[in-house]
Amino acid sequence: MQKSLVALSTVAALGLFACQPNTEEKADTVGTEMAEVAENTTESMTDVQKQAYAMGASMGLFVANRAQQQEQLGFPLDEAALKEGFEDGLNDSLKFTPQEIQQIAQQGEEILRAKQQEMAQKAATDNIEAGAAYLEENGKKEGVTTTESGLQYEVLEEGEGASPAAEDIVKVHYRGTLLDGTEFDSSYKRGEPAEFPLNQVIPGWTEGVQLMKEGAKYRFHIPSELAYGERATGSITPNSTLIFDVELLEVVKEDAAE
Repeated sequence: MQKSLVALSTVAALGLFACQPNTEEKADTVGTEMAEVAENTTESMTDVQKQAYAMGASMGLFVANRAQQQEQLGFPLDEAALKEGFEDGLNDSLKFTPQEIQQIAQQGEEILRAKQQEMAQKAATDNIEAGAAYLEENGKKEGVTTTESGLQYEVLEEGEGASPAAEDIVKVHYRGTLLDGTEFDSSYKRGEPAEFPLNQVIPGWTEGVQLMKEGAKYRFHIPSELAYGERATGSITPNSTLIFDVELLEVVKEDAAE
């Protein structure tokens, strides 16, 4: 897991705060400046205030993202301890040495990485089982055809135009979902069709779209080995079986694509 710029800025900022002397004058100054920033609009903020605001916002975004990650992994963030550590850093009253804090933080990262790997492995195994069960039942439904490769498709609306070859460029509208109905991609939502060489997408698409004619709408049920396999991308976890509704708008000619 690479350290993000936000994470680094957070560590740097906390280190800066911790190294500053703990005086009543500093506390009064910080309090006054915070009040002034709160009253200011973005237009009236000085460059110094904007930089300070950006530092605080970066830390807030990092913490919020980290809290969400930990919640998903079963390690809820202890907000009270977080606030206590932040205040101790501001007041130069740390309960641990900087070296100990770095070591504790590193241990936390290692625990989270191990948990992420464990959950990814479990998801990959569960996805294989869920995909196999789904395809077995789905293949029995009327109107579903299973090809030799294991790809399943339904004809929602037949077309009358040309059929593409694997080397052709196609223009399509599509919607992709997981088995639980979660939508992970949609050209319809983007408001414009996608256009790409058919042999440069997942195998299930390359095979399936060649079965279509321009104007057709098909639903593809794609086994993981014809999709992303053991790779994870976005909300698609390893070994996921995917469902795509695809509308073939046009087989784009070479001269038209240039």
